[in-house]
Amino acid sequence: MSIISTAKRIGKVKEYYFSIKLKEIAKLNQEGKAVLNLGIGSPDLKPSVTAIRTLQKESQNEKNHGYQSYVGIPELRAAMSEWYRQNFEVELDSSKEILPLIGSKEGIMHISMTYLEAGDEVLIPNPGYPAYRATANLTGATIVEYNLKADNNWLPDLGALEKRDLSKVKIMWVNYPHMPTGTNASKAFFEELIAFAKKHQILICNDNPYSFILNENPLSLLSIEGAKDVALELNSLSKSHNMAGWRIGMLAGKSDYLNNIIKFKSNMDSGMFRPLQLAAVEALKLPPTWYADLNIIYKRRREKVYEIMDLLGCKYEKNQVGMFVWAKIPDQFKDGFEVADKVLYGANVFITPGGIFGSNGNRYIRISLCNKVEVFEEAIERIKTKI
Repeated sequence: MSIISTAKRIGKVKEYYFSIKLKEIAKLNQEGKAVLNLGIGSPDLKPSVTAIRTLQKESQNEKNHGYQSYVGIPELRAAMSEWYRQNFEVELDSSKEILPLIGSKEGIMHISMTYLEAGDEVLIPNPGYPAYRATANLTGATIVEYNLKADNNWLPDLGALEKRDLSKVKIMWVNYPHMPTGTNASKAFFEELIAFAKKHQILICNDNPYSFILNENPLSLLSIEGAKDVALELNSLSKSHNMAGWRIGMLAGKSDYLNNIIKFKSNMDSGMFRPLQLAAVEALKLPPTWYADLNIIYKRRREKVYEIMDLLGCKYEKNQVGMFVWAKIPDQFKDGFEVADKVLYGANVFITPGGIFGSNGNRYIRISLCNKVEVFEEAIERIKTKI
């Protein structure tokens, strides 16, 4: 036992579920189990050739290895601005309204630490990405869950929220297209959300990395009139460009908000490796055919995941977007954890229990599309013969 106690804030934060599970899977693999990991959304496909070649070339330049600007190089900010203009019809001033990030997960922490403290409240979706809760706990703010349920198409009930006292709420986290449920938001809903934020003086933070995966209508919250007054949006090249390990994200919004966040961020890192930034510039120039070709692959994989869900007796909607399939488990199981454990220990296949995203996910499981078709076919055979 350590003789030095941790800060109280750490007591509220648990080790990330996937961190724990990956250690268990590694142990099972050492025992010869050859576990198929269908749980994590880490793209297995390569980034573009132009991005890789640019990284290789620019890494050879001896001038590219020093510390970089805390706000990213101008070329990257310009490319991000143009990407938003072309794909979302959103105009962003590249010198003021874009902040490159070392992955968008970093931005969740920066926003939270900049704006939240003890006494503040933050609205967190249930189910939702666990990082929203973890960062809120680190700030000392009070978490107020808002329910997302299938009977409301996994959208927040803003009318129900308005029945409670919102005077202490500073931030509301939203995530559309939604992870884990694959729900897509409409422009009409985003308009209601912005009106809600203005009425109650709440900063809406939309986490938006899944817009281009199996989604024919990419939408940015910032495309809504007046959104910049009350909203920020996170985006990432992790999913859309197969660059998860490269850690390239961005935060977009009004300069007043970003300038405050830079005060925190500039004390946390010393900028992103310049060749990575230049490679990201090339990735952001890719034509629409890049996303179309990716989605052909993901569609084939999704059909195989549907087969797995059918074998497990799960029910699912086929209008989901993003790189996962979210499905309701059969009534005979206690929860998604029971289903996931049965599949892991019975067939050596790892899937994600929906309960890790919040109590409203307890009766669901999630499977990632980030494996080759052959892997899904092997999982199907294992489940058929061993479950």
